Amino acid sequence: MTEGHRKPRAFVLDDDEAPLKPSVKIAFETGEPLGELAVIPPAPLPSPRRFRWATLLVGALATLVTMWAGLAITHLIEDFFTRSPALGWAALAVAAVAAFAALAIIFREIWGLARLRHIEHIQRDAAHAINADDKTTASRAIDDLIGLYRARPDAQWGLKQLAEHAGDILDPRDRVKLADRFLVAPRDDEAHRIIARAARRVTLLTTVTPAAALDILFVAAQNLRMLREIATLYGGRPSTLATFRLARMVVGHLAVAGGLALSDNLIQHVVGRGLLGKLSARFGEGAVNGILTSRIGLAARDVCRPIPQETSSKETLGSLLRELVSFGGAKKEE
Repeated sequence: MTEGHRKPRAFVLDDDEAPLKPSVKIAFETGEPLGELAVIPPAPLPSPRRFRWATLLVGALATLVTMWAGLAITHLIEDFFTRSPALGWAALAVAAVAAFAALAIIFREIWGLARLRHIEHIQRDAAHAINADDKTTASRAIDDLIGLYRARPDAQWGLKQLAEHAGDILDPRDRVKLADRFLVAPRDDEAHRIIARAARRVTLLTTVTPAAALDILFVAAQNLRMLREIATLYGGRPSTLATFRLARMVVGHLAVAGGLALSDNLIQHVVGRGLLGKLSARFGEGAVNGILTSRIGLAARDVCRPIPQETSSKETLGSLLRELVSFGGAKKEE
């Protein structure tokens, strides 16, 4: 050791010395346990707070187009009244019917978006109730779920069973699971059939379609149709805007879960090692499109399901892909 360095020494603090105070206060939250969560709700869409100029531009242009259309229709009706009162009244009646249809479409779009947001709220409440065993959120989630399915004929038996057993279970977590068993879980089998049917259809028609542009259009149409069917199955109202918002939520869910990446090991797990290389390139493209459709369907089920499933209970992609390649169950759907 050189002379420029001090030798090691031991220091003993006296008992009467004041302890060191941390410069930053650390507050520990007493709430949910820090262990592994039982269920994980789908990640919400990011909502940036910055001002969106594109939204302002689209809104302004839409307002101008609406004002122009209204002015043009008004001038048209006035011209018809100038020529003949009968033609004027007929044109006014047609314009009123068109306005009523436009209002109905707008109301349907708003209702579809509100219904999708309502399912998101049920998911968050149910996930919190299961993870934290919270009574308040459990009661709110169950009441909202009953209201979601009250008018559906296929849920009447489940609602009756839930009402009969509601007084037997006091634990909030078990009450949510009971509601899931009677109201939501019976729809999982139909969701499986919807996803498998869409994946098989995409695989087969991608294989026989000659043009790549037609492949893109067909795969997009089939995936949107699958999203609408799954949303309707679990209680959504998939209007046009709600379907596109659902597609955005599914893509976000896949991005968070890392579900868009395809690996050679995954494909070999389904169709066997080296089997795709022995088949035609078109079948390989169809198989990849079918796999992507299956993943999108599973993500859509996670997003649309009012009560999130536990990780151990979720259906894996392997079972869907084995059914996709074997084309099993096709006769049952007929």
